[in-house]
Amino acid sequence: MDGLLSLDNLGPRICIMGPSNSGKSTLAEAISRKTAMPAVHLDQLYHLPNTNWQPRDINEFLRLHAKAIGKDRWVMEGNYTRCITQRLERATGFILLDLSTAASLMRYIKRCYSTNGRVGALEGGQDKVNWGMIKHITLVTPANRKRYRKMYDQINLPKLLLINPMAVREGYRQWRL
Repeated sequence: MDGLLSLDNLGPRICIMGPSNSGKSTLAEAISRKTAMPAVHLDQLYHLPNTNWQPRDINEFLRLHAKAIGKDRWVMEGNYTRCITQRLERATGFILLDLSTAASLMRYIKRCYSTNGRVGALEGGQDKVNWGMIKHITLVTPANRKRYRKMYDQINLPKLLLINPMAVREGYRQWRL
């Protein structure tokens, strides 16, 4: 972990991506608290509040996304690759959390049984263990991880790859989050 980029080196607009339940929201909030950059959770832009994860009209989501990336400072977490090109054009730094499927699945189950409010949660939404999400994490996420890793290799921004929970904890420690 020597040579970990400082948050200053990642600039005022940091994009965080990674598989479902890898800790993107938690990391974005921690960076936000440290830097005073607003945290933007793409799940909250994509889904309607007070619903069971009902998507917004896609044009409304894209409008909200464009408004968010147009700001001078942010730490934005989420994947939504439909608009990743525009996000990366504005980003000044990139962090990829590439945690294993097993780690993501454990984080999902843990958060569903947590009595604490989840960082980045949908307003009025509840996280409950459901087979749809378990299937997504175990069957869809591995292919997404490969796509994100390939994307990471092609991104020409100051960037950081965190490949396991230990690497993530080291980032928190070095950045004093």
